[in-house]
Order: sequence, then C-alpha cells, then structure tokens
Amino acid sequence: MLRRLSTALLVPALLCAASSCSSVKFERTSESAGTFVSTGVAFTLFSIDIPKSALNIARENASDANLSNMEVQEAVVTPHLGWFDWLLDIIGIRRARIEGTWGFQDA
Repeated sequence: MLRRLSTALLVPALLCAASSCSSVKFERTSESAGTFVSTGVAFTLFSIDIPKSALNIARENASDANLSNMEVQEAVVTPHLGWFDWLLDIIGIRRARIEGTWGFQDA
C-alpha cells in the first residue's frame, strides 16, 4: 500500500520537475547590443500546460534579464503536428525556442 502511494506521488513530482526546464544565452555584437536565444520546455496533460506553456516560459526567461529594446525575431515550438496537434494536448512535451536582438544598433 505504501509503495503504491509513494509511486503515485513520485511520478507527478518528477514530471513537474522535469517540465520546467529552460535556458537563455546572450551574445554581444557591440557594447550596447547583441542577440539572444531562449528556450523553454513544458509538459502537457489534458490540455493543461505544466507549469505553463513552453513559449511563455521562453519569453519570461528572456525578459527576466531586463535588457533594453528586446525584439523577438523568431519563435518556434516543436513538435508541431499541424492539424494533429490536438494529440499533443492529451499528453505530450513541447519545447519552444525564441531568438532575437537586444540593445541599440549603430546605424
């Protein structure tokens, strides 16, 4: 009985811990500007993203740096199955990557 209870509690805890992975990378191109790449991973169960959507995780991760004039150039969420994306809403893992620039470029 105790073993089943611990397994029932451990599996969701591991999924939640693994689902909140994110990273961010900044590179300078000049003293006041550069580029960034931010990623986020989310676990989806019955259309509920845990802890939140992968795209929101990536965007919030980049904005936490408080760099001026951040502009997203590209945002990609994988896997993307088109019309069959509803299958991933039942259960799935999604990864989002955003790329862009920050700062003020010299003209």
